[in-house]
Amino acid sequence: MQEKHTKIVKQTAAQLGFQYVGISKAAYLEEEAAHLEEWLKRDYHGKMGYMANHFDKRLDPTKLVEGAKSVISLLYNYHNPDKQSDPEAPKIAQYAYGKDYHWVIKDKLKAFVHILEEKIGAIHGRIFVDSAPVMERTWAAKSGLGWVGKHSLLINRQMGSFFFLAEIISDLELIPDGPIKDYCGTCTRCIDACPTDAIVADKVVDGSRCISYFTIELKNELPNDFAGQFENWMFGCDICQEVCPWNRFSKRHQEPLFEPHPDLLRKSKQEWTELTKEVFNELFRKSAVKRTKYTGLQRNIRFLEKKKNDLSEID
Repeated sequence: MQEKHTKIVKQTAAQLGFQYVGISKAAYLEEEAAHLEEWLKRDYHGKMGYMANHFDKRLDPTKLVEGAKSVISLLYNYHNPDKQSDPEAPKIAQYAYGKDYHWVIKDKLKAFVHILEEKIGAIHGRIFVDSAPVMERTWAAKSGLGWVGKHSLLINRQMGSFFFLAEIISDLELIPDGPIKDYCGTCTRCIDACPTDAIVADKVVDGSRCISYFTIELKNELPNDFAGQFENWMFGCDICQEVCPWNRFSKRHQEPLFEPHPDLLRKSKQEWTELTKEVFNELFRKSAVKRTKYTGLQRNIRFLEKKKNDLSEID
């Protein structure tokens, strides 16, 4: 029965457009507990207080889903090689080009569970898309979907790292897959390229120094110490992925909902500087960029104009 159900899971993942699927046994992540505790102790989570919440749930999937037996990990490609037409325009991370991935993938996961219940019968479980205390990269690595790179992101040998991770934790008894080896070797391109020195050790990122943290998570004024170091990123950052040799294998996504608004990549630096709230709402109507709000994006764009060590107030 386990073999039959595992086959159904993998067929369903392919049917719904997920590029890769892997399975792990739902068990306590003992090795990760010390790493997470140390990461929090060093305040690498910055102002992301939620990262310190639900410590036990992050490590034990049975505390998220009672009776959980398996963690199904899934990869969904979002790579879009198209760049903004004005090379001086403030930049936005690829993952936020189109419709908010939370909703796109959540709909697919709901369909996934529905198909499983049609073919297998009632199951007890929950779906996750970066929406709960789940150590998604750890679970994906345990199931053989890739390895955690020095930049702490999951890397897949066939498609690089431009993908979203999602999980279904359920009481289904499935055959687990095993992990693969780490193929980063001696490469340090991501570490060398990070302009804010956020990658402090192999697989350890000081989140409080990351450009994505500053431009999305941080709600306060941006610290003057980092003026001139954002390399023109106004929302998120793709630097560590762009320099990774494994992303030469990335292929353009096939998801229409991830296509950007027709005007998004055409806007000039001047147009971004003069962005109105109405245009913001139109460009990012169903986008993850809404998370930073119009005022937050304005703050980020203004900060990009500051020179390094310029301690003057932002008007």
